[in-house]
Amino acid sequence: MCSINILTVIIFSLFTGPALPAAEKDITGPLHVLAGSDDTIRENQILYNGRIWRNLYYMVHGDQFLFSKEFLPGSVTISRETFRNVKLKYDLLNDELLTPVDPGGILRLNKQLVDSFSLFFENKTFRFIKLQPDSLTDSKSYYNVLYKNKTGLYVKYSKKIDKLGDEGRYDKFYLITQLFLQKDNKLYSVTGKSDLLRILEEDKALVKNFIKKNNLDVSDKVPESFIPVLRYYDSLSQ
Repeated sequence: MCSINILTVIIFSLFTGPALPAAEKDITGPLHVLAGSDDTIRENQILYNGRIWRNLYYMVHGDQFLFSKEFLPGSVTISRETFRNVKLKYDLLNDELLTPVDPGGILRLNKQLVDSFSLFFENKTFRFIKLQPDSLTDSKSYYNVLYKNKTGLYVKYSKKIDKLGDEGRYDKFYLITQLFLQKDNKLYSVTGKSDLLRILEEDKALVKNFIKKNNLDVSDKVPESFIPVLRYYDSLSQ
């Protein structure tokens, strides 16, 4: 229990700085871990708790990150406190969020404390929250929010390693993209219209007619194509 408390203090001390209004802070540049004669103790506490990130897959072709292997601008909310202008990388292989720390290290943010985060890439902001995929596990994963009202629409990104997948000589990372619909606090995997109608079965006839009337092509190849249908479905219960 003692090590957990120390870790929590260390994690939050990484983000402390000049106080800003409300529960919001600006972070510019890498977080500074080391300060004073307690440098080694602090660094070891983080290391022993698995907080310092090490790349164990440098021999695998490609990379395990979302969008880019470089750090991206973003924000992160930890225990309801939001930190903006943070450099972040999303490790899809381990479903973990990384940020640079001085001197020259990379920190794995404590997933139990992270509420949500965002990444800015190619002039677009991608917002992620934690969801529990089913009732059989207590673990939560990060999902990209596409739509959230009475229902929700989310994308789950992950990466796996294809053994000898690159010319039969090298292991290679490959991306997996899954689309999920949330209804009544349950997540359902969806790929197209048939899945959507099955999940929205109580208003199936109305939803089917809406899709036909508006000539909508609903497919996980274009995840945003589900949004007009979900907006319509949510409006039925207003």
